[in-house]
Amino acid sequence: MDGPLNQQQTTDALERELATEQAHVDRVYERLAAAARSARQVASEGQALYRTDRNNFFRDEDGTGMLERDVFAFQAAKRLATLDAEHEGLVFGRLDRTDGEVRYIGRLGVRDEDYEPLVIDWRARAAEPFYRATPAEPMEVVRRRVLRSRGEKVIGIEDDLLDTDSDTDLVVLGEGALMAALSRARGPQMRDIVATIQAEQDEAIRAPYQGVTMITGGPGTGKTVVALHRAAYLLYSNRRRFESGGVLVVGPSQVFMNYIERVLPSLGEDAVTLRSIGGVAVDALGITATRNDPPAAHAIKGSLRMVPVLRRLVNNPPTNAGEPRLRVSVKGEILTLDPPQLDRIRAQVLRQRRYNQGAGEARGALLEALWRRWDGLDRGTDAADLEREAFEDLVISSAAYRDFLAAWWPAQTPAGLLRRLGEPATAAALARDDLTPDEVATLSDSYADPAAGWSVDDIALLDELAAVLGPAPAPASDEDDDDGSLVFAEGNGRTEEVVTVADRLARRPVDDPFAEPHDTFAHVVVDEAQDITPMQWRMLRRRGGSASWTVVGDPAQSSWPDPAETQRAIDDLVGRGQSRRFRMSTNYRSPAEVFEFAADVVRRSFPDADVPAAVRRTGYPPRLETAPAAGLDERVAELVAELGGQVEGTIGVIAPPSRVRQLASRLAGALPEEIGRRLAIVSPLEAKGLEYDGVVVVAPDEIVAESPGGARVLYVALTRPTQRLITVDVAGTCEWRPDAARREPSPASPH
Repeated sequence: MDGPLNQQQTTDALERELATEQAHVDRVYERLAAAARSARQVASEGQALYRTDRNNFFRDEDGTGMLERDVFAFQAAKRLATLDAEHEGLVFGRLDRTDGEVRYIGRLGVRDEDYEPLVIDWRARAAEPFYRATPAEPMEVVRRRVLRSRGEKVIGIEDDLLDTDSDTDLVVLGEGALMAALSRARGPQMRDIVATIQAEQDEAIRAPYQGVTMITGGPGTGKTVVALHRAAYLLYSNRRRFESGGVLVVGPSQVFMNYIERVLPSLGEDAVTLRSIGGVAVDALGITATRNDPPAAHAIKGSLRMVPVLRRLVNNPPTNAGEPRLRVSVKGEILTLDPPQLDRIRAQVLRQRRYNQGAGEARGALLEALWRRWDGLDRGTDAADLEREAFEDLVISSAAYRDFLAAWWPAQTPAGLLRRLGEPATAAALARDDLTPDEVATLSDSYADPAAGWSVDDIALLDELAAVLGPAPAPASDEDDDDGSLVFAEGNGRTEEVVTVADRLARRPVDDPFAEPHDTFAHVVVDEAQDITPMQWRMLRRRGGSASWTVVGDPAQSSWPDPAETQRAIDDLVGRGQSRRFRMSTNYRSPAEVFEFAADVVRRSFPDADVPAAVRRTGYPPRLETAPAAGLDERVAELVAELGGQVEGTIGVIAPPSRVRQLASRLAGALPEEIGRRLAIVSPLEAKGLEYDGVVVVAPDEIVAESPGGARVLYVALTRPTQRLITVDVAGTCEWRPDAARREPSPASPH
């Protein structure tokens, strides 16, 4: 174009461009609706492909027909689910290339009646210039345009002119898509960034899947959303591998998982399993935990020192095993196995088998040892004629033998075993030199109240126990008889399911603790990896022994007291395999005024913290308040009400764990309903990965004191706001503040 536009010309040009883009978007939605109608028809036809009224018998050809029908219907239903998904901003980008070609970029690919692309899926190679092109390297792109939409209506345009030397009359409008996106109010769930992915983020998203991909960077750099977009990209580019093998995304809490749950469906992907770290082992344990242990118990339960303690818990005879020797009477002869013999038998069996698979071998070893004793005795004539089989029948029928075996090798469950650590004497005996007496007391006390339920840290311990115990022996059934058939019908009264030999083989218990049924995912994404304890890393590894990994984290935000121990656990995961690392260097979330202040706080304790650069300023520096201890809750309520009038989106109150429940109760009736709907009251650990427009951090010194991560956890709290930050100290406490801030009075509230 020939020169800058005046205001009226800009308004007229914007209206024309909006109308042009709206016409294309309307056409896309029309084609999407037509494709959905076609998919519904295909699904309906698939259901009619095979039907049977035979209830009592099933032929091989019937199984083939049902398999074809189910595959047909499944694929149609999957396509329909994709087409029917929420598609806010389905078309979000446009590329005008130097050769005159126009490419529209969107959440999924859509073609016209002639199979020409109306929209290119953002993950396709043809869409890469939308994210990678820069004025220095325009990649044959003249103009990059981001379309902002509400529903199906285009409401805004943001352009970047990338090739200023190009001979073109293209209109360039807007102030830049990234800054426009960063200024939007936050809602209760994370938005995807598919329209504003930056070049360094795109490089990490499209990295090869093999091995371990590490994504690091400070707060607000978009690590989480990059990892989620990477999961969507891997499913697109390696559909067969990852859709069949499964993709697992692990986050720090259920609050966090609720926050991110809409990102992947908005990108057209639903073949992903989302689990909080407290729910990772639901496949093996059937339980999920949300309660966090106090810092001292957390530090013990997360440490690798628990591994030998748990192994002893499984492998040592129960403390209530009764008399430490086996005594049985056979034909009037007393046969005895003393403790050293029993210990040798137990150790020999457990070297070959996990506990639950070793019960049969243990019974056989006891009978063998008793037979050797019997065989060496100088017996009478009647006893001398006793055959081995008859001898074993006599022993097995003995009440003394049965009672001993039930006490010495009882059926065990992970939950039942872990509860035994609530017995101080048992915990002390098992801890040996791995835990100090104080740690043993802390560990035992944490299980004193069974009504409290399991904690998040307990889940990793239960999973470790499940791995050491092995699968419980499956009860014998007629179904396990091999009749040579390849396909079987299962159901009651009518055919409901086709089961193949492969299905039956998959049900067999295995001895490798890192194999099926735990090893079920082809790719595992771990967010907030700096907070994953070493024991939790062992649990995660069982879900991806042969998987590729995306690991996301920032050591400066770690709540684990020994970051080096966590790093060793990550190094064990990476091993000698292929790995790559990407550092996100720009903080897109935090205002520079807030982030520079937070960076000063964390650098006091951790001078080497990886601190990114913030890209925008709001004109609102952090506001440092104090309040008397007796009036702290009331002052927090006043500040939240004030923030409610200053920001449009969410408000977070981040408080020490000891204060969260009381604050929630006090604020519940003290705020207008409109503000209450936007308010979340959380601990610093619950705030991990989240963001709010306005944040009130309560009692920062107590946050430091109550977390083993200390100032690193406070750093997390201070970096959650996208617009405004207020801190409230209890009067007389402000040790956490940088020196300059400690001397300054609280600034007046900016309005």
